[in-house]
Amino acid sequence: MSNLCVLIMAAGKGTRMKSALPKVLQPVLDRPIIDYVISNAQSAGIMPENIGVLVGSGGELAEQHITRNFQSVKILWQHEQLGTGHAVKSARDWWKNYDDLVVLNGDLPLMKTESLRELVSSAGKNDCTVITFEAENPGAYGRILRGENSVSIVEYKDASEEQRKIHEVNAGCYIFKVKSLLAVIDSINNNNSQNEYYITDALALMNEKGMSTGALILPEKEMQGVNTQSELANVTRIKRFEILERLMNNGVRIVDPESVYIGEDAVIARDVVIMPNVQIWGRCIIGEGSYIGSGSIITRSVLGSHVVVTAYAVIENSILSDDSKAGPFCYIRDGSYLEEKAFAGKFVELKNSHIGKGSKVPHLSYMGDATLGHDVNIGAGSITCNYDGERKNKTFIGNNCFVGSNTMFVAPVELSDGAATAAGSVITQRVPENSLGVGRARQKNIADWSLRNRHHNTTTEGEK
Repeated sequence: MSNLCVLIMAAGKGTRMKSALPKVLQPVLDRPIIDYVISNAQSAGIMPENIGVLVGSGGELAEQHITRNFQSVKILWQHEQLGTGHAVKSARDWWKNYDDLVVLNGDLPLMKTESLRELVSSAGKNDCTVITFEAENPGAYGRILRGENSVSIVEYKDASEEQRKIHEVNAGCYIFKVKSLLAVIDSINNNNSQNEYYITDALALMNEKGMSTGALILPEKEMQGVNTQSELANVTRIKRFEILERLMNNGVRIVDPESVYIGEDAVIARDVVIMPNVQIWGRCIIGEGSYIGSGSIITRSVLGSHVVVTAYAVIENSILSDDSKAGPFCYIRDGSYLEEKAFAGKFVELKNSHIGKGSKVPHLSYMGDATLGHDVNIGAGSITCNYDGERKNKTFIGNNCFVGSNTMFVAPVELSDGAATAAGSVITQRVPENSLGVGRARQKNIADWSLRNRHHNTTTEGEK
């Protein structure tokens, strides 16, 4: 590969999106549009330090996102939006030190890595190569005018009626020899209907100087940009089905693809069954033979092999080991960890808790900031009272413990190995090994209370 850089154009206002969020930060599935473009460049072999993103309107938000997620990528600024030619020129102090410059639109989440590699591999072939595609409905795209050994572009608003009949259009992506671009970029003017500086004029200027210009035709689907919410929805739909098809081709069973959403970063093994209305977001890893039940949402989590998520479970930033089970209607979050064959059942919430091998939290319980040993059974309605108003406190429950229903652990507190609690207890102190912790008032029975109370109520009703 030559001494090459990639300039990603992300300075536009995106006014037709009707959103306060910059266009390149609009989400396609679970990632902003710009992430797909930067990741595509990196996948094509471009080093992060050779990638520059040109920001402008809403650029502070874009800069924050990019520097947080792509630390080595260069942020460049176009403080006035005066057209694509002006945009490329605004970044000249950066790209002038390279041999070749690739210019990409920042709203192309569907472009394939193989297509970008093909463009990059054409470096040196022409002074400029432009990406084009055959548009079914060319609309307002710039039209491609082919000469015998050259290519030029006319913008739609400046095109004649005859030129508007052309279906080969400009995708807005180029590769330039830097020396050739430097020779013409200052000659680009704004003598057009928009009073803007078009980078497309660089091709005409190169042709005038006898330089070589050419075109690389790519599929229309890859070149779909995003300018409206409708286009965003359409691109998202295409990307979603691309991901689902790839997973199914690798042996994942997706029962109803029309209702399932899975982000691009998910890694899912063969023989995983995904039922309808499932969402899987972020860097998730799901092991072979696992089952994800209807209505479940899994985000940035790791599931081992043969994990069963029965239905309507929400799992975030957590790990479920082999043969563990969760759901229905459970919430597992904030770094929770289920060891092998552990179980978090219906209407259970786990927060930053470690559930040991074979341990069970079957129903109607909250375990927050808790560590459970192996083979623990948590009775229904039990909770860890982990927050004292200032800080989160830990609860430790040892191996082979039995927790009676409706036990309250007032953290910090410990239940040692083999210990148990009586139902309805409030545990405020350590329970020693193999002991029973009882923390409740002694029961008192009042004889004939119902008879007396019933007589009183009857009299009262009669007086009414």
